[in-house]
Amino acid sequence: MPIPDDVTGGEIDKDVRQELMSLPKTLAEDVAKNLVMVARLIDEDPEEAYAYSRIALRLASRVAAVREAAGFAAYATQKYSEALAEFRAAKRMTGSVELWPVMADCERGLGRPERAMAMAGEPEVQKLDKAGQVEMRLVAAGARRDMGQIDAAIVTLQSSELASNSVQPWTARLRYAYADALVSAGREDEAKEWFAKAIEADDGSTDASDRLAELEGVEFVEVEEEEEEAAEEAVEAADELEAEEDVELEDEADGEEEADVDKKPDEIRASDGDKD
Repeated sequence: MPIPDDVTGGEIDKDVRQELMSLPKTLAEDVAKNLVMVARLIDEDPEEAYAYSRIALRLASRVAAVREAAGFAAYATQKYSEALAEFRAAKRMTGSVELWPVMADCERGLGRPERAMAMAGEPEVQKLDKAGQVEMRLVAAGARRDMGQIDAAIVTLQSSELASNSVQPWTARLRYAYADALVSAGREDEAKEWFAKAIEADDGSTDASDRLAELEGVEFVEVEEEEEEAAEEAVEAADELEAEEDVELEDEADGEEEADVDKKPDEIRASDGDKD
């Protein structure tokens, strides 16, 4: 697959670059460029990102960073079985538990929420950093909801991180998940409060503002769509006006031709004589 000229491979994280040093230089550069493309496209075009990840995987399957990137690309395209296999491979290579929450979420994606719940109780969770533990809490709450245990999901999300007033990278998503669970439990007044709190911490990662507006009965006017419709109507009106003008011009031309035909021969000769 083509690599844009502006991609050099030097954009990758220094830790990944360190891993790639085990490869021959040219091969390392090719792998790095494909990994850059995965990172660049995974949000806007997951299928393309997945395709680049497969190339990197074919070139360097023994590099943990490559297996992890391939896992996230598969996860983004909802290929959960494949993603789980890649994450497990990366974990074996590094010994790190960092991928534990996303591995559990793959189990959810495969329709096995009970396995995700089991993973939430494993010793690996205690080895996660704060962000990883919050992510694991979100996955566990999601698994509870998958099993129809809404109240248990709400309890799972209740934590010191949720109650904290400080804003962390996970704050918006945690508050949003809590508000969403409250909606499912029919506790809409409380949900409004927590969607509002999610908005305070949101960096664009959630649609909390839309959800809050929906609960409050606010309807948004799609200004962009209205502008497009107005522009289309203006074009159509201009086309119709132009067509009418063309018809009028044709009618005038036909009238002039008929007038010339109706002239008597003497009038025509006189007209020619005037020209002389």
